[in-house]
Amino acid sequence: MSKHQNKGNRNRLIDGFGREHSYLRISVTDRCNLRCFYCMPHEGIEWLDKSKLLNFDEIERLARVFVSMGVEKIRLTGGEPLVRKELPRLVERLSAIEGLKYLSMTTNAMLLEQYAEAIAEAGITHLNISLDSLKPDRLEKITGRDCFDPVMKGIGKALAVGFPSIKLNVVMIAGVNEDELFDFIEFVKDKPVNVRFIEFMPFRNNDWNIERVLSYKEMLERIETRYSLSPLKAEPSAVAKDYALTGAKGTVSFVTSMSDSFCGSCNRLRLTSDGSIKSCLFYPAEVSLRDAIREGGSDKKIEDLIQYCLGKKPEAHPPAEEIAAAENRAMIEIGG
Repeated sequence: MSKHQNKGNRNRLIDGFGREHSYLRISVTDRCNLRCFYCMPHEGIEWLDKSKLLNFDEIERLARVFVSMGVEKIRLTGGEPLVRKELPRLVERLSAIEGLKYLSMTTNAMLLEQYAEAIAEAGITHLNISLDSLKPDRLEKITGRDCFDPVMKGIGKALAVGFPSIKLNVVMIAGVNEDELFDFIEFVKDKPVNVRFIEFMPFRNNDWNIERVLSYKEMLERIETRYSLSPLKAEPSAVAKDYALTGAKGTVSFVTSMSDSFCGSCNRLRLTSDGSIKSCLFYPAEVSLRDAIREGGSDKKIEDLIQYCLGKKPEAHPPAEEIAAAENRAMIEIGG
């Protein structure tokens, strides 16, 4: 048995609704080299002082505690994770944790050409790349930066390195990029890449309103006027509805956060870059694990705090309009 296999069911991360949690998203930084309007508010963001961020020792310790409790998959997020100095060192340390089956990352690909080989060698196998337009001018408008060329080079490098899983995350927004549905499918058609169309979600000051949400069913109907799709079997806890694209290497998925919630099978927990655990992306409550560590807390103390936070997890997130009006961190502060 390899170090990445578990002996039986050891999951202790079970909430009040019987959901087992085996997936942890760790934000390693709140900084980003892009300024996507749906993620980062125009104002009101205060960057964290370095001293408030979890250091690599703290991240590794918390990851080990989570894995001991039942986490099998960790995804590194940000901000943009690759702006965190010496990130491949952290990847190497996390990939060595016994019991961890998958170590993945979400990136905007701006620095991927430089770091793809290093993070692959260190242990990243599953890579999600955020890309909301294939039009250079439009991408610059969405991200606030002239980024098309480095992003395309980064994607090319990732394909050359040969990560076992590469996904493109596309936040589809009515009136912004909805005319690119077919363009994205053509882009992945001859590549071993999964394009994931994500419904526009509300966060603080991100210009969300229900009229700008392009639903999964609307997207599917449009795509099926031109392409033949067939459903793929997915894990019960999967956030995406996956489809094969007839005659193509690439696949198509839809993340239906707004129109068809997957709360009932949620298996995710989030750790912010300043060390707070959040049991739900849209639930403002959080508990600081960083403070417990720095106050000399034992692993048992950390486990108790994790269980306390998990015990507060709601059965489902509220309707979109309520989420939009609630006080919560911006997406960049929580972790993508």
